[in-house]
Amino acid sequence: MARITMYHKEKSLQIKNSASALYNNLGVLRIAPKQLTYFTVVHANVVNMVSASWDGLNYSHRQLQSKEPNVATSTSLIMQAAFCALPSRDLLVVTSQKGIQIYESDGSIMVYWHALETPETPTETAVFARGISAVWENYICVGVSSGAILVFDIPSKGSNITLSEVLEEHNESITDMAPECSGSQECIANLVTADDGGNLCLWKSGEEFQVLNKIPGFDMSCSSVKLWKGTVVAGYGSGQIRLYEAVTGILHAEVNAHARWIYSLDIAPFSGLLLSAAEDSLVRVWHLSMTPETNTVEVAHLHNECVTDTQICGAKFCDGDGYAFAVTGYDLSEIIRYVQP
Repeated sequence: MARITMYHKEKSLQIKNSASALYNNLGVLRIAPKQLTYFTVVHANVVNMVSASWDGLNYSHRQLQSKEPNVATSTSLIMQAAFCALPSRDLLVVTSQKGIQIYESDGSIMVYWHALETPETPTETAVFARGISAVWENYICVGVSSGAILVFDIPSKGSNITLSEVLEEHNESITDMAPECSGSQECIANLVTADDGGNLCLWKSGEEFQVLNKIPGFDMSCSSVKLWKGTVVAGYGSGQIRLYEAVTGILHAEVNAHARWIYSLDIAPFSGLLLSAAEDSLVRVWHLSMTPETNTVEVAHLHNECVTDTQICGAKFCDGDGYAFAVTGYDLSEIIRYVQP
């Protein structure tokens, strides 16, 4: 593949607070009919939300607090905010130490609240929810610190959301999860989940979710995971990226991508571009290509951006082709954007 045109830095988006040092701490949702992009960044117990017009002329800000029943102001730390795009609607899911909030995508209305079960007596282990994914066609899955995965059945409109299933295959805290993003209905597995021990589970969704495969970890946390064309792309605390065949668990490739902990991965499904971002201040763009004859995946390194003196904690493509991406960093009160000219 020819080297892509280098990205260049665009005007940053200012946010009200800096980004907390959390994995995958950036949410991006394109609203094509309105020519808007929504961004979310978590800071302590607040989600900072920015709506930006594509022409760069209009910006609006909103802040969402972590909610608790019967409490006026919550100090509960938010663990993640992520957009979930389902065929019938887009929603924003916010997870914290107390529970799971589901909002309309613009953050205007909270449509659902699910409280986490907290132990009667204080324990040494923290309770929280983390790891959020929409799953074809009407489910949103959310991981919790016990290793369980909560499956919510989402109606096409309204707030009649139900907890339809609890999946218990992981024994360690869920770190991240992702749906099959290529849009291919031929892929058997359509959800991958990861935990603190680096263990991966592959699932087929439905009225009852089936676990198709378990890929054991190697005593290194898997902080970010993606699923594309039947290939699992997993980023680890070691700075490595590993590519597995989803259904067999065969290791296709191992890349020593970063010198420090990987905080975020993203895939542009239409182009096969892969974004990796880590504590080492580097954001890297790779290209994934499938070789159908041998059923293997090749990885080519295309581009580097160094965000000097910044511990990067979120990186996401802003479109399905990977023409632009955005980055957040710990203690940084801005979202840095890069575009291809």
